[in-house]
Amino acid sequence: MKLYRFLSADDTSAFCHKVTDALNKGWELYGTPTYAYDEANGVMRCGQAVTKEAPGVYSPDVKLGEQ
Repeated sequence: MKLYRFLSADDTSAFCHKVTDALNKGWELYGTPTYAYDEANGVMRCGQAVTKEAPGVYSPDVKLGEQ
């Protein structure tokens, strides 16, 4: 099955660590990163989609962060 996740966080090193962790767990970058101003919280936010091939059949019960 092919899995998809969208990672997002404030523009800090924590976001980079989140993406790096996913890459080291076998996820691959998908598309271009996003960068936008979150007016409600007064911060810049980053986002990056990632995908991964995994064994099994997809179900909504799959814990994407544990793959």
